[in-house]
Amino acid sequence: MQNFSELPISSCLKERLASARFSTPTPVQAAAIPKALEGKDLVATAQTGTGKTLAFLIPIIEKLLQKSAPGIAGLVLLPTRELAMQVAGQYNALRGRLSPAALVVGGLPERQQIDSIRKGAPLVVATPGRLEDFLDRGYIQFSTLQILVLDEADRMLDMGFLPAIRRIVGALPRERQTLCFSATMEGAMARLVKDYTRDAMRLAFGSVLQPSENVRLQAFEVAAEEKQDALRRLLAKENGRCLVFSRTKRGTERIARSLNRDGINAAMIHGDRSQPQRTAALEGFHQGHYRVLVATDLASRGIHVQDIAHVINYDLPEVAENFIHRVGRTGRAGRHGVASTLFSRDQRTELSLLERALGIRMERPGMDGDALEKKRERGSTLNREPVHRSRLVPLPGEILQSQMEG
Repeated sequence: MQNFSELPISSCLKERLASARFSTPTPVQAAAIPKALEGKDLVATAQTGTGKTLAFLIPIIEKLLQKSAPGIAGLVLLPTRELAMQVAGQYNALRGRLSPAALVVGGLPERQQIDSIRKGAPLVVATPGRLEDFLDRGYIQFSTLQILVLDEADRMLDMGFLPAIRRIVGALPRERQTLCFSATMEGAMARLVKDYTRDAMRLAFGSVLQPSENVRLQAFEVAAEEKQDALRRLLAKENGRCLVFSRTKRGTERIARSLNRDGINAAMIHGDRSQPQRTAALEGFHQGHYRVLVATDLASRGIHVQDIAHVINYDLPEVAENFIHRVGRTGRAGRHGVASTLFSRDQRTELSLLERALGIRMERPGMDGDALEKKRERGSTLNREPVHRSRLVPLPGEILQSQMEG
């Protein structure tokens, strides 16, 4: 499939995709959408920024357009409020004559959420905690459900949602289509997939253990007392939107306040911020009111803003997986980006272990840029060390399609 116009979908949905300037599908979309439209269960692993949201929204919208009976036909489960809000927003932008989605998440007034369900929303986009609460209180039922999507499923498990997911899925019709999208497919994730899918088609895109090849990776060794200055210098070299990651909530606030004092419009997002504050920060960042967004790892998967030019790791991540999620905010949808990491002398070993775990080697330019390797193009794979094939299945660009055990 080279163009969305080739899909066997309703003409009205094709028109809305064209109006939204969606024309050429990503590899994930090209492989997943036709199979999902056939009604097959899918299990897809892919790097962030590969277009997974549209890969499941198009089949959902097409199914809703074809259904005639009232009731909830689709359910999308996600790990965070921000992700749920963005998926609901994308659906509402493409839904046309369909009723709006019901957003069922914590941190927002529940009355509005209950009202949207009672008004006949055909799609529910939810986080597990709030949805489980609604089920327990009898505010929602899924007897008419046709399609279930588990998005960022591994993240939901990491956040302790497995018991809630099991209770929610136990309340759904057994005869349904299930689409599962995850960065990993091991341990509890593999068991979850086996329990809740039937003869699922497995799709794998590139390596989820490495950053995207569209992201240039660089690391700067600086003294602890010089990190603020190093951050300012990196921001001065980039005119586009920048995302800065800190390990702690307090560090996030300290960095954002410092940047604003220096005249750099910066917003912040972390777990202690209220939902209206988090929404305002993300919306302001998306619309360009803030050039810099400072965030913790907890918020990293909830940030899906296009055209982030530069990700800066002010602090090293605690685990290698968080590095992937951080730098995955740039270099999305075929674009190129830069990810810079600041580390101190006594963190050299920690950085080396991170690189070894991910099979990468970051450039080590000086802060003045004189040591940059000019021959490397943006997004070049030369800053990645060879990794044995057995560690990466499949290799970048390969797509595996296999029937999973029911």
